[in-house]
Amino acid sequence: MAPSPTSLSTPVVKLAPSYNLPLALVGLAIPTVFFLPWVGLAIALFGLFLLYQTVSLQVYFTPTELDIYRGDTLLRRFPYSDWSNWRIFWQAVPILFYFREVKSIHFLPILFDPKMLQVCLESRIPQKS
Repeated sequence: MAPSPTSLSTPVVKLAPSYNLPLALVGLAIPTVFFLPWVGLAIALFGLFLLYQTVSLQVYFTPTELDIYRGDTLLRRFPYSDWSNWRIFWQAVPILFYFREVKSIHFLPILFDPKMLQVCLESRIPQKS
């Protein structure tokens, strides 16, 4: 079941989906398929995959962790205490989100509101100098 607001001072924030990246890939695939059919098809399929992920996944910033749900099923929980660094690449056109945990590195396409993602990250996991 998706998280509900808690009594802690930091509220639970659900990020709104952003269809920019998947739709841009599908749009790019349309002219590409006429010149390089296999490349265009691969780009279109990847864009459609990301579109499905955008529609089906929910991302919640809770007071203690980042939770990823599909429907009511918790897929993954990333406690902030395990994070050592994070970064959003290409601020002008944010398309990639990177974060490092103690034992692993994650690169994720930005399928959610990038401005709210930035706000939540800065408030919950301040960058280390």
